[in-house]
Amino acid sequence: MPDYKGIQGTAVQNFAGDPANPIIGQVWYNSISGTFRYNEVAPQLGAWSTGGSLNTARSIFSGSGTQTAGLVFGGFTTVNVGVTESYNGTSWTEVNDLNTARNGATSAGDTNTAALAFGGETTPGSVTNNETWNGTSWTEVGDLNIANKYGGGAGTNTAALEFGGGPGIVANTETWNGTSWTEVNDLNNATSQNGGCGATNTAALNFSGSGPGGPTAQTESWNGTSWTIVNSVNTARRGLMGNRVGSQTLALCVGGSNPPTNFANTESWNGTAWTEVNDLNIARGVLAAIGNSNAALATGGAPATAATEEWDVATRGAWATGSPLNTGRYGLAGVGTQNAALAFAGLSTPSPTSFVANTESYNGTLWSNLINMNTARRYPAGAGIQTSALAFGGANPSAVGNNESWNGSTWTELGDLNTARQQLAGCGATNTAALAFGGFTTVAVANNESWNGTSWTEVNDLNTARRILGGCGATNTAALAFGGLTTVDVGNTETWNGTSWTEVNDLNTVRNGLAGSGTNTVALAFGGTPNTAPAIANTESWNGTSWSQEDEMNTARQSLAGAGTQTAALGFGGAATVITGATEEYNDPYYENLTITTTT
Repeated sequence: MPDYKGIQGTAVQNFAGDPANPIIGQVWYNSISGTFRYNEVAPQLGAWSTGGSLNTARSIFSGSGTQTAGLVFGGFTTVNVGVTESYNGTSWTEVNDLNTARNGATSAGDTNTAALAFGGETTPGSVTNNETWNGTSWTEVGDLNIANKYGGGAGTNTAALEFGGGPGIVANTETWNGTSWTEVNDLNNATSQNGGCGATNTAALNFSGSGPGGPTAQTESWNGTSWTIVNSVNTARRGLMGNRVGSQTLALCVGGSNPPTNFANTESWNGTAWTEVNDLNIARGVLAAIGNSNAALATGGAPATAATEEWDVATRGAWATGSPLNTGRYGLAGVGTQNAALAFAGLSTPSPTSFVANTESYNGTLWSNLINMNTARRYPAGAGIQTSALAFGGANPSAVGNNESWNGSTWTELGDLNTARQQLAGCGATNTAALAFGGFTTVAVANNESWNGTSWTEVNDLNTARRILGGCGATNTAALAFGGLTTVDVGNTETWNGTSWTEVNDLNTVRNGLAGSGTNTVALAFGGTPNTAPAIANTESWNGTSWSQEDEMNTARQSLAGAGTQTAALGFGGAATVITGATEEYNDPYYENLTITTTT
Protein backbone atom coordinates (compact mmCIF):
# COMPACT_ATOMS: atom_id res chain seq x y z
CA MET A 1 0.00 0.00 0.00
CA PRO A 2 1.43 3.44 -0.84
CA ASP A 3 2.20 5.67 2.14
CA TYR A 4 1.36 9.37 2.58
CA LYS A 5 4.75 10.45 1.22
CA GLY A 6 4.34 8.19 -1.79
CA ILE A 7 0.98 9.78 -2.61
CA GLN A 8 1.66 13.42 -1.72
CA GLY A 9 5.38 13.62 -2.44
CA THR A 10 6.19 14.90 1.06
CA ALA A 11 6.22 13.38 4.52
CA VAL A 12 3.97 14.44 7.40
CA GLN A 13 5.89 17.10 9.34
CA ASN A 14 6.26 17.19 13.10
CA PHE A 15 5.43 20.52 14.83
CA ALA A 16 5.48 21.55 18.46
CA GLY A 17 1.94 22.89 18.08
CA ASP A 18 0.47 23.94 14.73
CA PRO A 19 2.33 25.54 11.77
CA ALA A 20 1.87 29.31 11.38
CA ASN A 21 0.33 29.30 7.89
CA PRO A 22 -0.78 25.82 6.87
CA ILE A 23 -2.16 25.45 3.34
CA ILE A 24 -5.53 23.84 2.67
CA GLY A 25 -5.22 20.06 2.88
CA GLN A 26 -1.86 20.11 4.73
CA VAL A 27 -1.46 17.32 7.30
CA TRP A 28 0.97 17.50 10.22
CA TYR A 29 1.67 15.92 13.61
CA ASN A 30 1.14 18.15 16.66
CA SER A 31 3.64 16.78 19.19
CA ILE A 32 2.13 18.79 22.05
CA SER A 33 -1.38 17.37 21.68
CA GLY A 34 -0.11 14.07 20.29
CA THR A 35 -2.54 14.21 17.35
CA PHE A 36 -2.48 14.39 13.58
CA ARG A 37 -4.12 17.58 12.33
CA TYR A 38 -5.04 19.08 8.97
CA ASN A 39 -6.29 22.35 7.51
CA GLU A 40 -9.72 22.40 5.91
CA VAL A 41 -12.75 24.56 5.22
CA ALA A 42 -16.18 23.39 6.26
CA PRO A 43 -18.36 22.78 3.19
CA GLN A 44 -20.57 25.68 2.22
CA LEU A 45 -24.16 24.61 1.63
CA GLY A 46 -26.44 26.36 -0.79
CA ALA A 47 -30.22 26.52 -0.97
CA TRP A 48 -32.95 26.54 -3.62
CA SER A 49 -35.42 29.44 -3.89
CA THR A 50 -38.28 30.15 -6.29
CA GLY A 51 -37.49 31.89 -9.58
CA GLY A 52 -39.62 33.02 -12.52
CA SER A 53 -41.72 30.31 -14.17
CA LEU A 54 -41.30 29.15 -17.76
CA ASN A 55 -43.86 30.35 -20.27
CA THR A 56 -44.21 26.79 -21.58
CA ALA A 57 -44.28 23.96 -19.05
CA ARG A 58 -42.32 20.98 -20.41
CA SER A 59 -39.93 18.14 -19.73
CA ILE A 60 -37.11 16.19 -21.47
CA PHE A 61 -35.31 19.35 -22.57
CA SER A 62 -31.98 21.08 -22.11
CA GLY A 63 -30.29 24.45 -21.90
CA SER A 64 -27.17 26.54 -21.55
CA GLY A 65 -25.91 29.64 -19.78
CA THR A 66 -25.93 30.96 -16.25
CA GLN A 67 -28.38 31.71 -13.47
CA THR A 68 -28.89 35.28 -14.71
CA ALA A 69 -28.44 34.63 -18.44
CA GLY A 70 -29.98 31.25 -19.19
CA LEU A 71 -31.42 29.58 -22.28
CA VAL A 72 -33.64 26.48 -22.54
CA PHE A 73 -34.96 24.86 -25.70
CA GLY A 74 -36.97 21.99 -27.11
CA GLY A 75 -38.73 19.42 -24.95
CA PHE A 76 -42.04 17.69 -24.67
CA THR A 77 -45.47 19.02 -23.66
CA THR A 78 -48.04 16.69 -25.25
CA VAL A 79 -45.95 16.87 -28.43
CA ASN A 80 -42.35 17.65 -29.25
CA VAL A 81 -41.63 21.39 -29.25
CA GLY A 82 -38.86 23.69 -30.43
CA VAL A 83 -39.78 26.44 -27.97
CA THR A 84 -36.77 28.49 -26.82
CA GLU A 85 -36.83 30.78 -23.77
CA SER A 86 -34.23 33.17 -22.36
CA TYR A 87 -33.84 33.99 -18.64
CA ASN A 88 -32.57 37.35 -17.31
CA GLY A 89 -32.35 36.40 -13.66
CA THR A 90 -35.99 37.25 -13.02
CA SER A 91 -38.23 36.05 -15.84
CA TRP A 92 -38.30 33.95 -19.00
CA THR A 93 -38.89 35.45 -22.47
CA GLU A 94 -39.88 33.44 -25.55
CA VAL A 95 -37.44 33.84 -28.42
CA ASN A 96 -37.02 32.10 -31.79
CA ASP A 97 -37.70 28.36 -31.85
CA LEU A 98 -35.37 25.54 -32.85
CA ASN A 99 -35.68 24.64 -36.53
CA THR A 100 -36.37 21.03 -35.55
CA ALA A 101 -38.84 20.50 -32.72
CA ARG A 102 -37.59 17.67 -30.49
CA ASN A 103 -37.21 16.34 -26.99
CA GLY A 104 -34.12 14.82 -25.40
CA ALA A 105 -31.62 17.01 -27.25
CA THR A 106 -28.20 17.55 -25.68
CA SER A 107 -26.70 21.01 -25.21
CA ALA A 108 -23.49 22.97 -24.91
CA GLY A 109 -22.87 26.63 -24.18
CA ASP A 110 -22.03 28.92 -21.29
CA THR A 111 -24.25 31.90 -22.18
CA ASN A 112 -27.76 32.60 -23.48
CA THR A 113 -26.28 34.17 -26.62
CA ALA A 114 -24.15 31.24 -27.84
CA ALA A 115 -25.44 27.68 -27.54
CA LEU A 116 -25.56 24.35 -29.34
CA ALA A 117 -28.46 21.85 -29.49
CA PHE A 118 -27.64 18.42 -30.89
CA GLY A 119 -29.43 15.13 -31.26
CA GLY A 120 -32.78 14.41 -29.65
CA GLU A 121 -35.98 12.61 -30.58
CA THR A 122 -38.63 13.64 -33.08
CA THR A 123 -41.20 11.21 -34.46
CA PRO A 124 -40.51 8.40 -34.98
CA GLY A 125 -36.92 8.30 -33.63
CA SER A 126 -33.53 9.76 -32.77
CA VAL A 127 -31.94 12.44 -34.96
CA THR A 128 -28.45 13.74 -35.78
CA ASN A 129 -29.60 17.36 -36.14
CA ASN A 130 -27.26 20.03 -34.76
CA GLU A 131 -28.17 23.72 -34.40
CA THR A 132 -26.20 26.70 -33.18
CA TRP A 133 -27.72 29.74 -31.44
CA ASN A 134 -26.28 33.24 -31.99
CA GLY A 135 -28.42 35.11 -29.48
CA THR A 136 -31.22 35.68 -32.00
CA SER A 137 -31.87 32.57 -34.06
CA TRP A 138 -30.94 28.94 -34.60
CA THR A 139 -28.90 27.78 -37.62
CA GLU A 140 -28.44 24.21 -38.84
CA VAL A 141 -24.78 23.19 -38.80
CA GLY A 142 -22.84 19.89 -39.10
CA ASP A 143 -24.79 16.89 -37.83
CA LEU A 144 -23.71 14.24 -35.34
CA ASN A 145 -22.19 11.11 -36.87
CA ILE A 146 -24.64 8.88 -34.98
CA ALA A 147 -28.26 9.74 -34.20
CA ASN A 148 -28.56 10.22 -30.47
CA LYS A 149 -31.03 11.19 -27.76
CA TYR A 150 -30.94 11.55 -23.98
CA GLY A 151 -27.15 11.97 -23.81
CA GLY A 152 -24.83 14.14 -21.74
CA GLY A 153 -23.14 17.27 -23.01
CA ALA A 154 -20.34 19.70 -22.20
CA GLY A 155 -18.44 22.63 -23.68
CA THR A 156 -19.42 25.58 -25.85
CA ASN A 157 -21.04 26.07 -29.23
CA THR A 158 -17.60 25.93 -30.86
CA ALA A 159 -16.01 23.20 -28.73
CA ALA A 160 -18.58 20.68 -27.51
CA LEU A 161 -18.72 17.08 -26.31
CA GLU A 162 -21.60 14.58 -26.54
CA PHE A 163 -21.54 11.26 -24.65
CA GLY A 164 -23.82 8.39 -23.77
CA GLY A 165 -27.53 8.42 -24.60
CA GLY A 166 -29.56 6.25 -26.97
CA PRO A 167 -31.48 4.82 -28.71
CA GLY A 168 -30.95 1.98 -26.33
CA ILE A 169 -28.05 2.70 -24.00
CA VAL A 170 -24.73 3.61 -25.60
CA ALA A 171 -21.19 4.68 -24.65
CA ASN A 172 -20.52 6.74 -27.80
CA THR A 173 -18.57 10.00 -27.45
CA GLU A 174 -18.26 12.70 -30.12
CA THR A 175 -16.39 15.99 -30.07
CA TRP A 176 -17.35 19.18 -31.94
CA ASN A 177 -14.74 21.68 -33.22
CA GLY A 178 -17.17 24.34 -34.42
CA THR A 179 -17.50 22.76 -37.86
CA SER A 180 -17.86 19.01 -37.56
CA TRP A 181 -18.23 16.11 -35.13
CA THR A 182 -15.53 13.46 -34.64
CA GLU A 183 -15.94 10.11 -32.92
CA VAL A 184 -13.51 9.70 -30.02
CA ASN A 185 -13.03 7.24 -27.15
CA ASP A 186 -16.21 5.85 -25.62
CA LEU A 187 -17.37 5.97 -22.03
CA ASN A 188 -16.23 3.01 -19.96
CA ASN A 189 -19.88 2.19 -19.26
CA ALA A 190 -22.84 2.81 -21.55
CA THR A 191 -25.40 5.16 -20.01
CA SER A 192 -28.49 7.10 -21.09
CA GLN A 193 -30.47 9.97 -19.54
CA ASN A 194 -27.14 10.87 -17.95
CA GLY A 195 -25.98 14.21 -16.62
CA GLY A 196 -22.97 16.00 -18.04
CA CYS A 197 -21.06 19.23 -17.67
CA GLY A 198 -17.75 20.89 -18.43
CA ALA A 199 -16.42 24.21 -19.66
CA THR A 200 -14.74 22.72 -22.74
CA ASN A 201 -14.68 19.57 -24.84
CA THR A 202 -11.38 18.58 -23.23
CA ALA A 203 -12.50 18.52 -19.58
CA ALA A 204 -15.93 17.08 -18.80
CA LEU A 205 -17.89 15.07 -16.24
CA ASN A 206 -20.49 12.35 -16.90
CA PHE A 207 -22.67 11.25 -14.00
CA SER A 208 -25.48 8.87 -13.10
CA GLY A 209 -28.23 8.02 -15.63
CA SER A 210 -29.67 4.73 -16.81
CA GLY A 211 -27.31 1.80 -17.29
CA PRO A 212 -28.09 -1.63 -18.74
CA GLY A 213 -29.24 -2.77 -15.30
CA GLY A 214 -31.24 0.33 -14.37
CA PRO A 215 -30.28 3.65 -12.75
CA THR A 216 -26.54 3.92 -12.15
CA ALA A 217 -24.51 6.00 -9.71
CA GLN A 218 -21.34 5.92 -11.76
CA THR A 219 -19.28 9.03 -12.55
CA GLU A 220 -16.62 9.36 -15.26
CA SER A 221 -14.16 12.17 -15.94
CA TRP A 222 -12.92 13.15 -19.46
CA ASN A 223 -9.40 14.53 -20.01
CA GLY A 224 -9.70 15.30 -23.72
CA THR A 225 -8.62 11.81 -24.74
CA SER A 226 -10.26 9.21 -22.55
CA TRP A 227 -12.77 8.63 -19.75
CA THR A 228 -11.75 7.60 -16.21
CA ILE A 229 -14.13 6.18 -13.61
CA VAL A 230 -14.18 8.30 -10.44
CA ASN A 231 -16.34 8.38 -7.30
CA SER A 232 -20.06 7.68 -7.75
CA VAL A 233 -23.01 9.87 -6.86
CA ASN A 234 -24.77 8.97 -3.62
CA THR A 235 -28.22 8.47 -5.19
CA ALA A 236 -28.45 6.56 -8.48
CA ARG A 237 -31.00 8.09 -10.83
CA ARG A 238 -31.84 8.80 -14.46
CA GLY A 239 -33.60 11.67 -16.23
CA LEU A 240 -30.55 13.94 -15.87
CA MET A 241 -29.75 14.64 -19.54
CA GLY A 242 -30.59 18.34 -19.11
CA ASN A 243 -28.21 18.71 -16.14
CA ARG A 244 -25.35 21.02 -17.18
CA VAL A 245 -24.36 22.65 -13.89
CA GLY A 246 -20.69 23.34 -13.31
CA SER A 247 -17.36 22.03 -14.53
CA GLN A 248 -15.25 18.90 -14.35
CA THR A 249 -14.09 19.93 -10.85
CA LEU A 250 -17.13 21.75 -9.41
CA ALA A 251 -20.57 20.45 -10.34
CA LEU A 252 -24.14 19.78 -9.19
CA CYS A 253 -26.33 16.74 -9.83
CA VAL A 254 -29.94 17.93 -9.62
CA GLY A 255 -33.24 16.03 -9.42
CA GLY A 256 -33.84 12.98 -11.59
CA SER A 257 -36.00 9.91 -11.24
CA ASN A 258 -36.24 6.17 -10.76
CA PRO A 259 -39.82 5.68 -11.97
CA PRO A 260 -42.24 6.00 -10.40
CA THR A 261 -40.16 8.04 -7.94
CA ASN A 262 -38.98 11.58 -8.72
CA PHE A 263 -36.08 12.97 -6.73
CA ALA A 264 -35.40 16.39 -5.23
CA ASN A 265 -31.88 15.32 -4.28
CA THR A 266 -29.04 17.73 -5.00
CA GLU A 267 -25.41 16.62 -4.79
CA SER A 268 -22.28 18.74 -5.03
CA TRP A 269 -19.03 17.53 -6.69
CA ASN A 270 -15.70 19.00 -5.50
CA GLY A 271 -13.48 17.29 -8.04
CA THR A 272 -13.11 14.18 -5.91
CA ALA A 273 -16.40 13.17 -4.32
CA TRP A 274 -20.14 13.89 -4.29
CA THR A 275 -21.76 15.38 -1.18
CA GLU A 276 -25.49 15.57 -0.44
CA VAL A 277 -26.60 19.19 -0.09
CA ASN A 278 -30.00 20.89 0.16
CA ASP A 279 -32.82 19.41 -1.94
CA LEU A 280 -34.95 21.05 -4.60
CA ASN A 281 -38.27 22.35 -3.33
CA ILE A 282 -40.07 20.33 -6.05
CA ALA A 283 -39.00 16.76 -6.81
CA ARG A 284 -38.79 16.19 -10.57
CA GLY A 285 -37.09 14.29 -13.35
CA VAL A 286 -36.16 15.06 -16.97
CA LEU A 287 -35.67 18.73 -16.03
CA ALA A 288 -33.18 21.31 -17.32
CA ALA A 289 -30.46 22.52 -14.96
CA ILE A 290 -27.82 25.10 -15.93
CA GLY A 291 -25.27 27.41 -14.34
CA ASN A 292 -22.38 26.71 -11.98
CA SER A 293 -22.05 25.08 -8.59
CA ASN A 294 -22.52 28.40 -6.78
CA ALA A 295 -25.37 29.86 -8.85
CA ALA A 296 -27.66 27.57 -10.83
CA LEU A 297 -31.15 27.20 -12.29
CA ALA A 298 -33.41 24.13 -12.27
CA THR A 299 -36.52 24.45 -14.39
CA GLY A 300 -39.35 22.43 -15.89
CA GLY A 301 -39.44 18.66 -15.68
CA ALA A 302 -41.89 15.86 -14.95
CA PRO A 303 -44.48 15.75 -13.57
CA ALA A 304 -45.23 18.58 -16.03
CA THR A 305 -44.21 21.89 -14.49
CA ALA A 306 -43.04 25.37 -15.45
CA ALA A 307 -41.50 25.96 -12.03
CA THR A 308 -38.00 27.43 -11.83
CA GLU A 309 -35.72 27.28 -8.80
CA GLU A 310 -32.50 29.23 -8.23
CA TRP A 311 -29.53 27.75 -6.36
CA ASP A 312 -27.25 30.09 -4.43
CA VAL A 313 -24.29 29.33 -2.19
CA ALA A 314 -21.93 31.56 -0.26
CA THR A 315 -19.09 31.69 -2.76
CA ARG A 316 -15.38 31.51 -2.07
CA GLY A 317 -14.80 34.76 -3.81
CA ALA A 318 -16.40 37.13 -6.29
CA TRP A 319 -15.46 39.78 -8.81
CA ALA A 320 -16.91 43.29 -8.41
CA THR A 321 -16.75 46.05 -11.00
CA GLY A 322 -14.33 48.91 -10.33
CA SER A 323 -13.61 52.13 -12.22
CA PRO A 324 -12.18 51.58 -15.73
CA LEU A 325 -8.76 52.59 -16.97
CA ASN A 326 -8.63 56.01 -18.58
CA THR A 327 -7.14 54.37 -21.69
CA GLY A 328 -8.68 51.04 -22.63
CA ARG A 329 -6.02 48.66 -23.93
CA TYR A 330 -4.80 45.09 -24.15
CA GLY A 331 -1.33 43.57 -24.12
CA LEU A 332 -0.52 45.77 -21.12
CA ALA A 333 1.32 45.00 -17.88
CA GLY A 334 0.46 45.66 -14.25
CA VAL A 335 1.96 45.44 -10.77
CA GLY A 336 1.02 46.25 -7.19
CA THR A 337 -1.93 45.48 -4.96
CA GLN A 338 -5.69 45.70 -5.31
CA ASN A 339 -5.72 49.20 -3.77
CA ALA A 340 -2.38 50.43 -5.08
CA ALA A 341 -1.76 49.21 -8.62
CA LEU A 342 0.16 50.42 -11.66
CA ALA A 343 -0.83 49.82 -15.32
CA PHE A 344 1.51 50.56 -18.22
CA ALA A 345 1.99 50.08 -21.99
CA GLY A 346 -0.33 48.08 -24.28
CA LEU A 347 -2.33 48.40 -27.49
CA SER A 348 -5.18 50.91 -27.60
CA THR A 349 -6.64 49.87 -31.00
CA PRO A 350 -6.72 46.59 -32.94
CA SER A 351 -3.78 47.81 -35.02
CA PRO A 352 -0.51 46.03 -34.03
CA THR A 353 1.26 49.41 -34.28
CA SER A 354 -1.03 51.24 -31.85
CA PHE A 355 1.22 50.56 -28.86
CA VAL A 356 1.18 53.16 -26.09
CA ALA A 357 3.42 54.36 -23.28
CA ASN A 358 0.57 55.36 -20.96
CA THR A 359 1.02 54.82 -17.22
CA GLU A 360 -1.86 54.87 -14.73
CA SER A 361 -2.12 54.28 -10.99
CA TYR A 362 -5.10 52.86 -9.09
CA ASN A 363 -5.96 53.87 -5.52
CA GLY A 364 -8.74 51.36 -4.95
CA THR A 365 -11.33 53.70 -6.42
CA LEU A 366 -10.04 55.51 -9.51
CA TRP A 367 -7.24 55.35 -12.08
CA SER A 368 -5.04 58.43 -12.51
CA ASN A 369 -2.80 59.26 -15.47
CA LEU A 370 0.92 59.50 -14.69
CA ILE A 371 4.06 60.23 -16.73
CA ASN A 372 4.47 58.01 -19.79
CA MET A 373 7.13 55.37 -20.24
CA ASN A 374 10.17 56.27 -22.34
CA THR A 375 9.45 53.46 -24.84
CA ALA A 376 5.90 52.78 -25.98
CA ARG A 377 5.33 49.06 -26.48
CA ARG A 378 2.95 46.14 -26.40
CA TYR A 379 3.16 42.91 -24.39
CA PRO A 380 5.88 43.83 -21.86
CA ALA A 381 6.10 42.26 -18.40
CA GLY A 382 6.36 43.95 -15.02
CA ALA A 383 7.55 43.49 -11.46
CA GLY A 384 7.35 45.40 -8.20
CA ILE A 385 4.80 47.65 -6.56
CA GLN A 386 3.04 50.92 -7.37
CA THR A 387 5.95 53.08 -6.22
CA SER A 388 8.86 50.83 -7.18
CA ALA A 389 8.29 48.99 -10.43
CA LEU A 390 10.12 47.54 -13.41
CA ALA A 391 8.89 47.21 -17.03
CA PHE A 392 10.84 44.94 -19.36
CA GLY A 393 10.58 43.46 -22.83
CA GLY A 394 7.67 43.96 -25.22
CA ALA A 395 7.48 44.90 -28.90
CA ASN A 396 7.85 48.22 -30.76
CA PRO A 397 7.02 46.93 -33.33
CA SER A 398 9.41 43.94 -33.13
CA ALA A 399 10.61 42.39 -29.88
CA VAL A 400 12.68 44.67 -27.61
CA GLY A 401 14.73 44.11 -24.47
CA ASN A 402 14.16 47.61 -23.07
CA ASN A 403 14.06 47.81 -19.31
CA GLU A 404 12.67 50.77 -17.37
CA SER A 405 12.57 51.46 -13.65
CA TRP A 406 9.72 53.39 -11.96
CA ASN A 407 10.35 55.27 -8.71
CA GLY A 408 6.79 56.43 -8.15
CA SER A 409 7.05 59.51 -10.36
CA THR A 410 9.28 58.85 -13.41
CA TRP A 411 10.61 56.04 -15.61
CA THR A 412 14.37 55.59 -16.09
CA GLU A 413 16.06 53.45 -18.77
CA LEU A 414 18.31 50.74 -17.32
CA GLY A 415 20.16 47.66 -18.61
CA ASP A 416 18.24 45.68 -21.21
CA LEU A 417 17.22 42.04 -21.10
CA ASN A 418 19.81 39.69 -22.59
CA THR A 419 17.12 38.26 -24.89
CA ALA A 420 14.76 40.79 -26.48
CA ARG A 421 11.21 39.39 -26.44
CA GLN A 422 7.53 40.16 -26.05
CA GLN A 423 4.56 38.27 -24.56
CA LEU A 424 6.65 37.24 -21.56
CA ALA A 425 5.76 37.06 -17.87
CA GLY A 426 7.48 38.53 -14.84
CA CYS A 427 7.41 38.97 -11.10
CA GLY A 428 9.38 40.52 -8.26
CA ALA A 429 9.12 42.54 -5.09
CA THR A 430 10.55 45.89 -6.26
CA ASN A 431 12.44 47.53 -9.13
CA THR A 432 15.68 46.00 -7.79
CA ALA A 433 14.72 42.31 -7.84
CA ALA A 434 12.75 40.76 -10.70
CA LEU A 435 12.36 37.65 -12.86
CA ALA A 436 11.52 37.55 -16.60
CA PHE A 437 10.42 34.20 -18.10
CA GLY A 438 9.04 32.81 -21.33
CA GLY A 439 7.99 35.02 -24.23
CA PHE A 440 8.30 35.34 -27.98
CA THR A 441 11.19 36.34 -30.24
CA THR A 442 10.27 34.81 -33.57
CA VAL A 443 9.23 31.63 -31.74
CA ALA A 444 8.06 30.84 -28.22
CA VAL A 445 11.02 30.70 -25.84
CA ALA A 446 11.78 29.28 -22.38
CA ASN A 447 14.39 31.93 -21.46
CA ASN A 448 14.55 32.99 -17.84
CA GLU A 449 16.47 36.00 -16.52
CA SER A 450 16.97 37.43 -13.04
CA TRP A 451 17.40 41.18 -12.26
CA ASN A 452 19.55 42.36 -9.33
CA GLY A 453 18.92 46.09 -9.65
CA THR A 454 21.79 46.60 -12.10
CA SER A 455 21.78 43.87 -14.73
CA TRP A 456 19.96 40.80 -16.00
CA THR A 457 21.52 37.34 -15.62
CA GLU A 458 20.51 34.23 -17.54
CA VAL A 459 19.34 31.52 -15.15
CA ASN A 460 17.70 28.13 -15.68
CA ASP A 461 15.00 28.09 -18.35
CA LEU A 462 11.37 27.05 -18.09
CA ASN A 463 10.73 23.39 -18.89
CA THR A 464 8.13 24.39 -21.51
CA ALA A 465 8.85 27.22 -23.94
CA ARG A 466 5.75 29.40 -24.33
CA ARG A 467 4.40 32.88 -24.83
CA ILE A 468 1.38 34.93 -23.68
CA LEU A 469 1.61 33.06 -20.38
CA GLY A 470 0.56 34.03 -16.88
CA GLY A 471 2.98 34.58 -14.06
CA CYS A 472 3.20 35.81 -10.49
CA GLY A 473 5.41 35.75 -7.43
CA ALA A 474 6.38 37.90 -4.46
CA THR A 475 10.11 37.71 -5.18
CA ASN A 476 12.50 36.73 -7.97
CA THR A 477 13.34 33.53 -6.07
CA ALA A 478 9.79 32.15 -5.79
CA ALA A 479 7.62 32.37 -8.92
CA LEU A 480 4.77 30.63 -10.70
CA ALA A 481 4.34 30.30 -14.49
CA PHE A 482 1.05 28.98 -15.92
CA GLY A 483 -0.79 28.57 -19.20
CA GLY A 484 0.39 30.13 -22.44
CA LEU A 485 0.89 29.21 -26.06
CA THR A 486 3.49 26.87 -27.54
CA THR A 487 2.08 25.95 -30.93
CA VAL A 488 -1.14 25.14 -29.06
CA ASP A 489 -2.58 26.48 -25.83
CA VAL A 490 -1.34 24.73 -22.69
CA GLY A 491 -2.25 24.53 -19.03
CA ASN A 492 1.29 23.74 -17.88
CA THR A 493 2.21 25.12 -14.48
CA GLU A 494 5.78 25.47 -13.21
CA THR A 495 7.12 26.71 -9.90
CA TRP A 496 10.50 28.48 -9.45
CA ASN A 497 12.56 28.04 -6.27
CA GLY A 498 15.34 30.49 -7.11
CA THR A 499 17.38 27.85 -8.91
CA SER A 500 15.19 25.79 -11.21
CA TRP A 501 11.65 25.32 -12.52
CA THR A 502 9.58 22.28 -11.56
CA GLU A 503 6.52 21.00 -13.44
CA VAL A 504 3.47 20.79 -11.18
CA ASN A 505 -0.28 20.30 -11.75
CA ASP A 506 -1.80 21.95 -14.81
CA LEU A 507 -4.57 24.52 -15.01
CA ASN A 508 -8.04 23.00 -15.42
CA THR A 509 -8.63 25.16 -18.52
CA VAL A 510 -5.80 25.46 -21.05
CA ARG A 511 -5.44 29.02 -22.36
CA ASN A 512 -3.17 31.88 -23.32
CA GLY A 513 -3.48 35.61 -22.71
CA LEU A 514 -4.40 35.15 -19.04
CA ALA A 515 -3.36 37.21 -16.01
CA GLY A 516 -2.37 36.24 -12.51
CA SER A 517 -1.85 37.47 -8.97
CA GLY A 518 -0.33 36.11 -5.76
CA THR A 519 2.69 33.94 -4.99
CA ASN A 520 3.98 30.55 -6.07
CA THR A 521 1.99 28.86 -3.27
CA VAL A 522 -1.26 30.88 -3.26
CA ALA A 523 -2.23 32.37 -6.61
CA LEU A 524 -5.10 33.31 -8.89
CA ALA A 525 -5.31 32.88 -12.70
CA PHE A 526 -8.03 34.67 -14.65
CA GLY A 527 -9.22 35.47 -18.16
CA GLY A 528 -7.52 34.35 -21.36
CA THR A 529 -8.56 32.47 -24.48
CA PRO A 530 -8.56 28.66 -24.93
CA ASN A 531 -7.53 27.12 -28.26
CA THR A 532 -8.59 30.04 -30.52
CA ALA A 533 -12.01 30.13 -28.83
CA PRO A 534 -13.50 33.45 -27.70
CA ALA A 535 -12.10 35.13 -24.60
CA ILE A 536 -13.23 33.61 -21.31
CA ALA A 537 -13.90 34.85 -17.76
CA ASN A 538 -12.64 31.65 -16.12
CA THR A 539 -10.91 32.06 -12.74
CA GLU A 540 -8.83 29.42 -10.94
CA SER A 541 -7.06 29.47 -7.58
CA TRP A 542 -3.75 27.74 -6.77
CA ASN A 543 -3.12 26.27 -3.30
CA GLY A 544 0.49 25.23 -3.85
CA THR A 545 -0.53 21.83 -5.20
CA SER A 546 -3.45 22.12 -7.60
CA TRP A 547 -5.86 24.53 -9.31
CA SER A 548 -9.55 24.91 -8.34
CA GLN A 549 -12.35 26.64 -10.22
CA GLU A 550 -13.61 29.91 -8.74
CA ASP A 551 -16.34 32.37 -9.71
CA GLU A 552 -15.88 33.89 -13.15
CA MET A 553 -15.02 37.50 -13.97
CA ASN A 554 -17.91 39.74 -15.01
CA THR A 555 -16.20 40.57 -18.32
CA ALA A 556 -14.60 37.80 -20.39
CA ARG A 557 -11.29 38.95 -21.90
CA GLN A 558 -7.76 38.07 -22.91
CA SER A 559 -4.39 39.89 -22.87
CA LEU A 560 -5.39 41.66 -19.64
CA ALA A 561 -3.20 42.59 -16.67
CA GLY A 562 -3.40 41.56 -13.04
CA ALA A 563 -2.18 42.71 -9.64
CA GLY A 564 -2.67 41.84 -5.97
CA THR A 565 -2.95 38.55 -4.12
CA GLN A 566 -5.01 35.40 -4.36
CA THR A 567 -7.68 36.76 -2.01
CA ALA A 568 -7.58 40.44 -3.06
CA ALA A 569 -6.82 40.65 -6.78
CA LEU A 570 -7.25 43.24 -9.51
CA GLY A 571 -7.89 42.51 -13.21
CA PHE A 572 -7.84 45.35 -15.75
CA GLY A 573 -7.78 46.04 -19.46
CA GLY A 574 -7.81 43.33 -22.12
CA ALA A 575 -9.88 42.53 -25.20
CA ALA A 576 -12.73 40.27 -26.26
CA THR A 577 -14.83 41.49 -29.17
CA VAL A 578 -13.74 45.02 -28.23
CA ILE A 579 -10.78 46.52 -26.37
CA THR A 580 -11.69 47.37 -22.81
CA GLY A 581 -10.47 49.35 -19.83
CA ALA A 582 -12.79 47.41 -17.50
CA THR A 583 -11.44 46.91 -13.99
CA GLU A 584 -12.61 44.22 -11.59
CA GLU A 585 -11.76 43.56 -7.96
CA TYR A 586 -11.69 40.01 -6.61
CA ASN A 587 -12.24 39.39 -2.91
CA ASP A 588 -12.21 35.98 -1.31
CA PRO A 589 -13.09 35.48 2.36
CA TYR A 590 -12.79 31.70 1.96
CA TYR A 591 -9.13 31.49 2.89
CA GLU A 592 -9.66 33.74 5.89
CA ASN A 593 -11.88 31.14 7.55
CA LEU A 594 -9.79 28.00 7.58
CA THR A 595 -10.39 25.40 10.25
CA ILE A 596 -7.69 23.24 11.81
CA THR A 597 -9.18 19.81 12.48
CA THR A 598 -7.88 16.91 14.55
CA THR A 599 -8.06 13.54 12.82
CA THR A 600 -8.03 10.07 14.31
